Amino acid sequence: MADKIMLLDGHSLLNRAFYGLPDLTNAEGKHTNAILGFLNIMLRYVEEEKPTHLLVAFDRKEPTFRHIKYKEYKGTRKPMPAELHEQVPLMKEVLKTMEIPIITQAGIEADDILGTIGKEAEEAGFDVAIVSGDRDLLQLATKKVKIKIPKTKASGTVTEDYYEEDVRELYGVSPTEFIDMKGLMGDTSDNIPGVPGIGEKTAAKIIKEYHSIENAHDHIEEIK
Repeated sequence: MADKIMLLDGHSLLNRAFYGLPDLTNAEGKHTNAILGFLNIMLRYVEEEKPTHLLVAFDRKEPTFRHIKYKEYKGTRKPMPAELHEQVPLMKEVLKTMEIPIITQAGIEADDILGTIGKEAEEAGFDVAIVSGDRDLLQLATKKVKIKIPKTKASGTVTEDYYEEDVRELYGVSPTEFIDMKGLMGDTSDNIPGVPGIGEKTAAKIIKEYHSIENAHDHIEEIK
């Protein structure tokens, strides 16, 4: 049986847990709902996946290389609520106490860390499970890399699991082609504009037929 590494997107899971659970505080008045939700998700997946290795990546506040290339990147996002912000250092403290490695790096996002380590682990023979609420990570799915997308609700957490074939079944494109599909349709959550008039279905149809934005552009006269 191959070793398995599970990689978690720290801020994504904290954010999802914060909005998925009611407000909770401890005896000192500190908010704890995001921490509780994060731990519930993590421990559930540890039980399900039984990883031999575990790691959590967090974003940092410094601008990333994407902000440098495109100043409006994530420009429409609201600031993190104070009740959630105060839980981030506490969450990291809990993970360190549990001896779970945490990785952050200035200039890049947690997604980039997860993608890099996931690819290196796959090449080293590991099975890989990446946990994040960000569907952009579907581009990382392979036959050995599984993307786990939790949906946190007050009644519990439901999970969507995606390998390469699951991405193809859902969108009709490969995980690599999913990158170009997202480029055409844009991403409102990241404030990335797509091509006007092209939504998810049209973008999927174009990339399914032409496989890349460049090839689609070369056949622009054929596209209705």
